[in-house]
Amino acid sequence: MDEQPLQAAEINLHFPSLKLASVRGSAQVVERTEAFIRRHPMNSVAVFFALEGEAFFYHQGGFEALKPGQAVIYDVDRPFMRGFSSGLREMVMTVPHEDYLEITGGRALAKPIVFDFRQEQPDSRRAFTLARLVSDALSRSGDAESTEAAAFELLSAILVGDRSGTGASHLAAARCYITEHLGDIELNVAKVASAVGISERHLARLFNETGSPPSAYILELRLELARRLLTDRTEAQSPIAAVARRCGYASQAYFARAYKTRYGVTPSTERRAALAQPAERLVLH
Repeated sequence: MDEQPLQAAEINLHFPSLKLASVRGSAQVVERTEAFIRRHPMNSVAVFFALEGEAFFYHQGGFEALKPGQAVIYDVDRPFMRGFSSGLREMVMTVPHEDYLEITGGRALAKPIVFDFRQEQPDSRRAFTLARLVSDALSRSGDAESTEAAAFELLSAILVGDRSGTGASHLAAARCYITEHLGDIELNVAKVASAVGISERHLARLFNETGSPPSAYILELRLELARRLLTDRTEAQSPIAAVARRCGYASQAYFARAYKTRYGVTPSTERRAALAQPAERLVLH
């Protein structure tokens, strides 16, 4: 983009079909011309999630301006040019052509599709959930099969609606909403169902099919978060009551009982044991 040397970093994660990437860099232009595509076909559709930096996107049909919080889906075997005048941070999900055609009922992608993934509103909750799923997958390892299945379901729901009837996109959206609101004392099954746009009964059925009702799922995630906080040395000065509130518990006593039932020790005992362990040291050879 300018005379400054390009500075960039990319982290890639490959699943059996999907490819995910986390990208950051200085001002730059990315271009795939017809000649370059003939030499280096990718046979893929890409979803670019803009996190930082405004971008321009030229394609055969015209021009798009993208802001952080917007995503664009495009067939990368069609010529395009993307540019970032002030640098970028983005996530990328790459879908093979055959998988894209399957989830869209055979509809090829002739022009880019732009959508918003910033808000947890009913019209963008699936996009928000897909972006969160990609982010979570890039930040920590998970089950490849379930991650791919949820990603395909969510992308299909964004593009053509929930065609499979399995409810996987609703389940993924519910799990994402729960994770985002663990500290909400009023978080319950009714609130999750309303946020996802389905009935409590339907939500319960989807969770029960995975072997755990939604209330148990909320409890487990809250206690897992509590354990991470209690065993984190940087959180050693946080009162137990504060940890309880951050995990969605209004009552410290109730939190302590739930914690002991799950882990066999009280929160204070867990913290003392963690702090008594010698700190890990990084040894360079």
